[in-house]
Amino acid sequence: MTVTMTPKANALCHFTIEGEMTIYNALELKAKLLAPLDQCAHMEIDLAGVSEIDSAGLQLLVMAKNEARARGKTLGISRHSPAVLEVLDTCNLEGFFGDAVLIHPLENTHEF
Repeated sequence: MTVTMTPKANALCHFTIEGEMTIYNALELKAKLLAPLDQCAHMEIDLAGVSEIDSAGLQLLVMAKNEARARGKTLGISRHSPAVLEVLDTCNLEGFFGDAVLIHPLENTHEF
């Protein structure tokens, strides 16, 4: 798992997460997501490179969103990978984050 933070104008911090968001790296990822909240008015997390996410990874996203809200900040997620979309759909959390979710076409479509 790699996390890249790019500070942008107007106290916007753009994060890119690549690799797995699982219980095996949850503690490390938690620290990387919470530490910059003090310096960022708005955080955007790009999830296009997430190859696997489990309930621990989903909990981190929920925790980061709630913590940002508690501090008067905003946090958005973008470019949801297929793995992230599947977990959000399974847990019925697409609307929780308030971000637009791009639905990817099915890979194996069948004509009837």
